Amino acid sequence: MTSNPTVALLGTGTMGAGMAANIAGAGLPLRVWNRTREKAEPLAKVGATVADTPAEAVHGADIVLTMLFDADSVAATMEQAREGLTPGTVWLQQSTVGVEGSDRLVALAQDLGLAYVDAPVLGTRGPAESGALVVLAAGPEDVRDRVAPVLDAIGSRTLWLGAAGEASRLKLAANAWVITVVEGIAEAMTLTRSLGLDPALFLEAVAGGAMDAPYVGVKGRAMLAGNFEPSFAVSGAAKDADLIVAAARGAGVELAVVEAARDHLARALAAGHGEQDLSATYLEH
Repeated sequence: MTSNPTVALLGTGTMGAGMAANIAGAGLPLRVWNRTREKAEPLAKVGATVADTPAEAVHGADIVLTMLFDADSVAATMEQAREGLTPGTVWLQQSTVGVEGSDRLVALAQDLGLAYVDAPVLGTRGPAESGALVVLAAGPEDVRDRVAPVLDAIGSRTLWLGAAGEASRLKLAANAWVITVVEGIAEAMTLTRSLGLDPALFLEAVAGGAMDAPYVGVKGRAMLAGNFEPSFAVSGAAKDADLIVAAARGAGVELAVVEAARDHLARALAAGHGEQDLSATYLEH
């Protein structure tokens, strides 16, 4: 493999499109595929080759990157790609798939003869577009240099862990925090409003102090403005909440706060907010 590996990116949705643009911008040869081709076609403007099928996209690629919704969609797409894959190719799996899903994909990689790197990311659409994601990576040490050009293109830093599966586990813990923070903001502002005060006063009260965090202002202001342009959609957050709860129960622990947040996300999803940002949970309080 050269210092400019050929990359096949499967999944050009909210996260994948920005990642693909940064990979192409780094000068790496890139093929892209998306189930809805129209979502991939704009990437031709940055030099990517748009493929009609997963097998066409991965043919001759050095690295196959998956950024899809869940473990089922990842597995189905890689099965479609099977005939185009070359044994020994690196599979950089960056979707959030949970514990059981990660274990299932490790087994699929072995069946496909691929070197598997478990590498979900921390960040939403903005960091994906600016190349500022944090990558949690786990897998064989002998492939780290091979995937470095891709990880450098999409992220601000990479935290390497141990065996494949460890990164997906840490991603669940990180997303548990994200979901908890957003739900906490929504509830604090709902309480402020219900007590007869302007909910903006909550944001003003905590601004700049120990109780503040970047997400508090960003998501709180979005809730107040009714601006729910998705950077992390309710549908994805609800899916991840289910994965987090399943992982916790499998480990023998109870996450009461995340379970309550999951119920609120499910309510927002049922109310038709699935394609809006997870901060739209505020609408259902």
